[in-house]
Amino acid sequence: MKEIIDVKNLELNDKVVSIKRISKTVKGGRTMRFSALVVVGDGNGYIGVGHGKSAEIPEAIRKGKEQAIRNIVKISMDNNQSVPHDYIGKWGASEVLLKRSKEGTGIIAGGAVRNIMEMAGIRNIRTKSLGSRNKANVVLATINGLTNMKSPSEIAKLRDKDVKELLAGIIKK
Repeated sequence: MKEIIDVKNLELNDKVVSIKRISKTVKGGRTMRFSALVVVGDGNGYIGVGHGKSAEIPEAIRKGKEQAIRNIVKISMDNNQSVPHDYIGKWGASEVLLKRSKEGTGIIAGGAVRNIMEMAGIRNIRTKSLGSRNKANVVLATINGLTNMKSPSEIAKLRDKDVKELLAGIIKK
């Protein structure tokens, strides 16, 4: 079940990942439309993605931004503004490897993934895009990977254990 997030309290920034021109051939000739992929985030763990289509570019961006605001999710981050653990996010034929990094690494990522990391507030991460390079699928694979990650406290809660118990089992191995 998706968590309901109150977006009124968030200061959201938006970034356009891609704009594509789409043409449709009809009886009278070709009609041109535009498709915009937009990412919104507050830089503190909240991120959303939207896809807008319209006859004009500004309208497509506006629609994409509205859809992104409706699709905002919360992601887990650790103390040094990285992901809690390594994970591979998948969407369609795209896969994105998200690797945890230490403080000072920065964002090592391609264009579409970099936009998401900046909007989410992640400052230290290494990523690799695998499979299809389609920007829409890469963005959705990244969001999938980020939302499926769980922090140590979330995992401890699922297992009815204390975080120290959980981490003690890892350190022994």
